[in-house]
Amino acid sequence: MKILFYGTPDFAVGSLKALLDSNKNVIGVVTAPDKPAGRGYKLQKSAVKLFAEENNLPVYQPTNLKGVDFENQLNQLQPDLQIVVAFRMMPEKVWGFPKLGTFNLHASLLPNYRGAAPINWAIINGETKTGVTTFFLSHQIDTGNIIEQSEVEILPNQTAGELHDDLMNLGSSLVVKTVNQIEANSISEITQEEAIAKGNKISHAPKLDKELCKLSADENIQNIHNKIRGLSPYPGSFFIIKKDNQQKILKVFRTEIIDKKEKVESPKFEILEGELVLHLKSGILKIIELQLEGKKRMKAVDFIKGFEIENWNI
Repeated sequence: MKILFYGTPDFAVGSLKALLDSNKNVIGVVTAPDKPAGRGYKLQKSAVKLFAEENNLPVYQPTNLKGVDFENQLNQLQPDLQIVVAFRMMPEKVWGFPKLGTFNLHASLLPNYRGAAPINWAIINGETKTGVTTFFLSHQIDTGNIIEQSEVEILPNQTAGELHDDLMNLGSSLVVKTVNQIEANSISEITQEEAIAKGNKISHAPKLDKELCKLSADENIQNIHNKIRGLSPYPGSFFIIKKDNQQKILKVFRTEIIDKKEKVESPKFEILEGELVLHLKSGILKIIELQLEGKKRMKAVDFIKGFEIENWNI
């Protein structure tokens, strides 16, 4: 069975590697065009392209999936099955091309968290479980028939970066399992409407924006904690710190709630038993990892050795 793989970031590399390790016949990889990055704006290859080149896989980088050039490439390759992991939207003439269809790996338990940032939003919203889903592509994004799902627990202090890695590994196994079922003609797909009828709810995971990243000390402490870990390590949430008539951005990457009972009228930072804590209206939040504007990211216990926090206001 000839498989054409579509993907761009690190998350997709896990699935591609698992397919090769399982001796699946991956005939090529479609990924994003190289993009300028860094101070020198040098062209940077995607994570998937780098992995594909290391494993001597043909790489295709169409700028237009609807174009004649890519259509000709598909006609030459004649894939039996296409697999999509973290790639852009595809036109029907592409996902409908193979005789066995095109399936996608999505980092949520569909129909929950349809959209661009399912890992982040699951944590931001305080979910205690999530997972991965393989489903056949259809006309509307993230709405196709479900093939398989695997579930995982979200730990209380887990960040989006850590959950990303867990789901990448879980998803790579699910991709191989799904391919095995398609090869054996043993899949038992269900529609997402059937999943909804069984009690699963539709929720959405839109793109992240800068306004979402701004933290307010007036929010509930649990919401603040969830937002910090849900946006860590990227794009990162932040407080606006005021001191000596100046404002600076304080990014926060890792926290822990140590008290939900104490209440203060106005938020304040304090060094408590050698650690940096933030007293909020709904409890005390321990700051574990941070980055002050103009400085490097560091552990809070190291930060307080070289920086004064007196008279910091939010």
